[in-house]
Amino acid sequence: MKTTTLARPQSRKMIAGVCAGLADRVGWSAGKMRLIFVLSCLLPGPQFILYLVLWLMMPKRP
Repeated sequence: MKTTTLARPQSRKMIAGVCAGLADRVGWSAGKMRLIFVLSCLLPGPQFILYLVLWLMMPKRP
């Protein structure tokens, strides 16, 4: 289900719900988003720091 807001769901979260919230926003499955995130961590860049920032900034969905 694609949503118009960016928020972390209360259910379907493994660690913080960031990947599930991003997946809802773009209309993908949470598993696909998690796989893309894990694979992107193999590349150089600030992916893990971005994840932590999103964890702190994304509101929880009621």
